[in-house]
Amino acid sequence: MSLDPQTTAWLDQEDAHLAAVIREHRWAVQYVGPGEEPGEPAFGYTIGLFGLGHPELVVAGVGADAAHRMLQWAAGLVAGGRDLVPGELLLHDDGERALVVETCPNPGDVVLGANRWYRRPPEHSVPAYQLAWPHEDGRFPWDDGYPCPPTCQPRPGTWSA
Repeated sequence: MSLDPQTTAWLDQEDAHLAAVIREHRWAVQYVGPGEEPGEPAFGYTIGLFGLGHPELVVAGVGADAAHRMLQWAAGLVAGGRDLVPGELLLHDDGERALVVETCPNPGDVVLGANRWYRRPPEHSVPAYQLAWPHEDGRFPWDDGYPCPPTCQPRPGTWSA
């Protein structure tokens, strides 16, 4: 696929910026706003954890600041030597915030920037884990009485970028 020169120049600048961020911090966070179609959530994901031997991390259904905070915290655990595993409950030091690690079955549809960074086609995507977050009442999407509709925090594999 041939790109026009302006798009190529923009992508080159983005690649240089991403390289600088990953060089300095070991990973970056990519945020994607909600899509125009119903069910296309806002989400964020890491780029760089695959280079540390770990799946990238994804969080869906939150704003940019919340996605950045969640992903920075969890990625910091990984960079510190922790291997996250599906089903694991991650408790923040404050004891108030928690995330649950889940397998993302369709990472090629979600972590597009990470695949571009690692030059991997979607069908051979870098792996990813989705981090589930509790509603303010403490319930997760799989709990009875979860007060949000499914589009609030889509389950892994039910959505794509």
